[in-house]
Amino acid sequence: MNPLALLAAEQDRRNQALLQDTPLAARHVASPALQFHLDLSAGALSREQQVQLAALEKAAATIAVKSLISLANAGDIDHLGGGLELIPALLMTLGVIDYEQSHFAIEHGHTSIGYYSALSALGFLPEARVVDRFRRSLDIAGHVLWVPGGTPLGSGRLGVMMPVSTGLALGLKGRKGDDAFVVCHCGDAGWIAGQALNGMIGASLHKAPVVFVMHRNDIQLSGTTARVMPKDPRPIIASLGVEILEIPSLMDRVALFRAYAEAVAHARAGRPTLIYPVGFGHDAAYPETVQSFGARYGITDEVTAFSAKHKVALETRIHIPGSLMSYRDAHAMTECVFYVNGLPGGEAHHDGGMKGRDGNAVLANPMLALTAEEQQALAALRTAPRTVATDARPAPGSPNLRISDAEAGKISLPNPGTSISPRAGSELAYAAIAAKYPDRCFFVSCDLNPSTKLGKAAALVPPGHSLEMSIEEQAAALMVDGLAFVNDGPQLNVFATFAAFFEGIAREGFEMWRYQRNLNGLNEGLNVVMHLSHVGACTGRDHFSGWSLDWITLALGYLPFLHRFYAPADARAAFIAIRDAAAHYGGHIVGIPRDNLPVLTKQGSNDPLWNAADAWTPVTTYRERAGAKTAILTIGAPSYLAGTASDAADAQGRAVDVYVVNGLPLAPGFLDGLAARYTRVVTVEDGLIGTVDSGLRGMAGLVASTLAVSGVSLAHIGILDPQIAPSEHFVKVWEHYGITESAILSAVLAK
Repeated sequence: MNPLALLAAEQDRRNQALLQDTPLAARHVASPALQFHLDLSAGALSREQQVQLAALEKAAATIAVKSLISLANAGDIDHLGGGLELIPALLMTLGVIDYEQSHFAIEHGHTSIGYYSALSALGFLPEARVVDRFRRSLDIAGHVLWVPGGTPLGSGRLGVMMPVSTGLALGLKGRKGDDAFVVCHCGDAGWIAGQALNGMIGASLHKAPVVFVMHRNDIQLSGTTARVMPKDPRPIIASLGVEILEIPSLMDRVALFRAYAEAVAHARAGRPTLIYPVGFGHDAAYPETVQSFGARYGITDEVTAFSAKHKVALETRIHIPGSLMSYRDAHAMTECVFYVNGLPGGEAHHDGGMKGRDGNAVLANPMLALTAEEQQALAALRTAPRTVATDARPAPGSPNLRISDAEAGKISLPNPGTSISPRAGSELAYAAIAAKYPDRCFFVSCDLNPSTKLGKAAALVPPGHSLEMSIEEQAAALMVDGLAFVNDGPQLNVFATFAAFFEGIAREGFEMWRYQRNLNGLNEGLNVVMHLSHVGACTGRDHFSGWSLDWITLALGYLPFLHRFYAPADARAAFIAIRDAAAHYGGHIVGIPRDNLPVLTKQGSNDPLWNAADAWTPVTTYRERAGAKTAILTIGAPSYLAGTASDAADAQGRAVDVYVVNGLPLAPGFLDGLAARYTRVVTVEDGLIGTVDSGLRGMAGLVASTLAVSGVSLAHIGILDPQIAPSEHFVKVWEHYGITESAILSAVLAK
């Protein structure tokens, strides 16, 4: 067995064992959730709802503290402060969304214990699982990931969820109507990230029904927000077109509900809105002191004792943040407020938990104590739970948007004898799919539709389904990821731009796939086509600025998260690739050469190598000759050179077979089959294949890693050291790097 295959088999056994030990990882989970819902149209919370929320807040905070006590016993810590702070606003969000027309996301994923605890308080997650297995299991992980009742948008790097939430909101609006909206909880650090700001521009540009809720606690990882990022977010975010809705505090549930109702109304009207808690004490007309802080949150005795210990006068003027780190952990919350105000005894609690603390004392603090009324409210909520079903996203390869063989056969593709860009084939395929399924297609562009040839398809879909993002490639890639979370059936979500921009700017769109876990426990690529136009050195005369030389290695790196990677060699193959990508659910990368290439023909004829109704296959036999002991394995634009080299070798009496790799993954056993048939294999590609210092990469590296111990003689043709290159027609560039018919011929004829 191939050494890598052996390692993969062993890993698969461990994977299966882990999944079997993960009760919440499944394709379908039914949860006994509480009958808890808040109607924004009511305008205000009833007394009963206020009591219910207070009870649920305390129940969730208690679960979070217990979980961190358990984690401390295992010798570890977590972001308990941020997790506790998240709970009040998150519970309100969970009360107002319906998971169909409205959904939510959490940008600052380190608040995850608050997320899991809130879901547990509502009955979606078993309390024991959250308490005993947080950060020690696949399902209750250390960051926000998809669990029953939760958000399918797993939090990644800070700032990422802003454009992703924007994409989801636009997708929900396009598919579900004008009542759709998304609530995105975010911290007061991630907003400054470039992708976050670009996401907000996208939200305002396309009138996304999204509400951002900023948990402004004034504390970041290495210091106070005033020291790390002394910028007021409001004028900056407002300048991007997002409305600012100020409230005093996220911990005031009555005011927060009114803010939700107003913000959602704005968002539905096409005005994305940020709820921003300004806090208390910033206005000299309404001063706050240490003493008033204690009184405001019912912890006067605790604050008085703490102040005395650290020799801080109760009359000391302070600012109380609008979102309180460690909320309902009275001692830690007080330390955080002192920290923000630069007072003795202040501690950040950004990193931390219950390690070294008296857990019983925290659980006994007055902010966690349920009143008799709250106990009754909680008991009433728990008496008649409802069953809520959560279903996993479809498996990669599931049916999506299909063009039948008969429909495909009616489409006229470029004929042999013509030299045309493969973009012409992809253009025809996208247009055919958009014409048949206009309301299920979404296209995100970066001012490049004339070059990527996405324009015809984009013109066929309804308003709101074609989204132009100018040159904001990173945010655009994340927005299309967000569109993929509208999971109500088949859908085509395409982001197209130059491949060089994917390699250098838009990689975060791929990176998000790494941390998007399906409900069944698998991290799978989303239902997205990332369309890389202008791959390789086949990019006109743009020299390095337009090149995508690492495109094959890029695709190989994301292959575990993909359904397929496509690398069509001509316009007809490009049509088949796009048709196949649209027909199957899952993550797809398509690499399309820019320049004109000949339409490939079958051996000994003028018939095209591919027809419109052909099924896509990973490999197509291009040349096959009796007795051949040498094979050429080619991918992408240079494939026609491999065919002419094989013909030239045949004229010299040497039989050489040629296989065109249409994409990856290859069929199981294909490469091992080559080793059984041939004594020499030559790879040809229009991309980086490594240097002496780096070793092989790209298709060359894939083939070599499999056949290195087979005894087969190997040769590789591609781009090695790219430091110097001509700014010329792609054929001249290929000649500079030795990607020529003569070089391929020499490689196959070598002894």
